[in-house]
Amino acid sequence: MQKFIVEGGFPLSGSITPSGNKNEALPVLAASLLAHEPVTIRNVPDILDIAIMRNLLVSLGVKIKQIDKHSFRIDSNHLRTTILESEQAKLIRGSFLLAGPLLARRKSIDLPAPGGDRIGLRPVHTHLEALEKLGAEITLNENGLYQMRSNGFKGTEIYLDEASVMATENAVMAAVTAEGKTSIYNAACEPHVQGLCHFLVILGASIQGIGSNLLIIEGVQKLRGGEYTIQSDHTEVGSFIGLAAVTGSELRIKNAGVKYLRMTRLMFEKLGVEIKIEGNDLLIPKKQKLTVKKDITGGIPKIDDSPWPGFPADLTSIITVVATQCSGAVLIFEKMFESRLFWVDKLIEMGAQIILCDPHRAVVSGPTQLKGARVSSPDIRAGMALLIAALGAKGTTEIQNIDQIDRGYENIEQRLNDLGAKIQRVIE
Repeated sequence: MQKFIVEGGFPLSGSITPSGNKNEALPVLAASLLAHEPVTIRNVPDILDIAIMRNLLVSLGVKIKQIDKHSFRIDSNHLRTTILESEQAKLIRGSFLLAGPLLARRKSIDLPAPGGDRIGLRPVHTHLEALEKLGAEITLNENGLYQMRSNGFKGTEIYLDEASVMATENAVMAAVTAEGKTSIYNAACEPHVQGLCHFLVILGASIQGIGSNLLIIEGVQKLRGGEYTIQSDHTEVGSFIGLAAVTGSELRIKNAGVKYLRMTRLMFEKLGVEIKIEGNDLLIPKKQKLTVKKDITGGIPKIDDSPWPGFPADLTSIITVVATQCSGAVLIFEKMFESRLFWVDKLIEMGAQIILCDPHRAVVSGPTQLKGARVSSPDIRAGMALLIAALGAKGTTEIQNIDQIDRGYENIEQRLNDLGAKIQRVIE
C-alpha cells in the first residue's frame, strides 16, 4: 500500500505540460488490433491503466516494442488467443474496449465484466446492443464471462440508447471493417472519441461526421499501419486549472489543447477563475478574487455535467474543491454518475461547507480554510481533487489508496513537487 503525505499552504509556480489523454490512449491501443501492419502510437501516458491494457494485449500475443517512455510500436499479426486474463481485465473498465476489435478481427472474445472506478451504475448493455446489431451473438456464462461470437459483421443502423463514450468506440471499431455502411446515431463526440476516429482514418477507415452525434462508416476490407500522436488530456488540464485556483498560484499549462476547453473555461469562470489564453497555452494568474457569479435573479448558480460538448463529468470533483475557496454558494449537479459525489464527506472532514442534497447534488459555500486530515482516494478524479484540497489546506494531509490516482495521473507527485509542492510518497 502507498500513500501521500502532503504539506499544504505553499504557493506553486512554473509551467506544467499535461500528459496524453488516457481516455483516448486506451481505445487507440485496443484499435491497434485491427491493423494488419505495425502501428506507432506516441504521447501515451505512463500510468497504471495503460500498463494493464498493454499487459492484456501482450497476453493475447500482440508484439509491443517500447520506442521511448511514451511511444510504442504495436504489431497485432501474432494474435494467439481471444480469451483475456480475467483478473487483469477486471482491473480497468477499458478492457471492454477489446470486444469490438477482437470480434472484427478474430470473430470471438471471452470478456469478464469491466472494472474501473466505482462511481455508480455503469452498465454495458449499450455496448452489447450495438455489437449485436452488427451481427454478434453474446451470452453470459455461469462464471460471469461475456462470450461473444460473430460470423462477420455487416453494416447496419445503430441507435445508441445513451451517448456512451465506450459504447460508441466499440461500435466504431467493430464497424470500420464490417461489410457495407454503418450509421451510428446518438454517438458520443468527446475529444477522445474524435481522436480514435482520426486514428482509424489514418489506418484506412472511412468515417464521416467525426465530432458530431451521427457517424457514417463505410466498411473496408482491412486496415493498414500508421503513426498517431495522442492528444493532451483535457481532464488533466482542468485539474491543473483547479490546482492553481485553490493554491493561489500562477501556473502556465503548456500545450493545453485550447480548442477542447471552451466549456471547461466557462464553468471555472463562473467561480471567478481568470484564465488567459496564450497560443495553445493557458496562463492562470496568482491570487485571484474567487467569487461565484450569481444568476441575474440572484439565485444560486449551477454547475452541471453533461455529454460533450457539455462540462466533463470527470471535472465535477475538481471544480467542487475550487468552489470551497470561492465567495458565495454554488450547486454542483452531477447528473451522469449517481455515486460520484459521495466522496465529498472526505472534503467535509477537511473543513469544507457542503450540503449533500442527494447522490447527484451538493451545495458548496465558501470560502473555507481547509485543514489537513486523513482521507482515502475512492476513484481517480476524487483522488486528484483530494490532492488539490490537501495542497490548499493548512497543515498535513494523509491520502491513502493513491493507486487510484496513479491510474489516471502520471508521476503526479514529482510533477507537482517541481512546481513547489510538498508531497511525499510513502510505501507502507
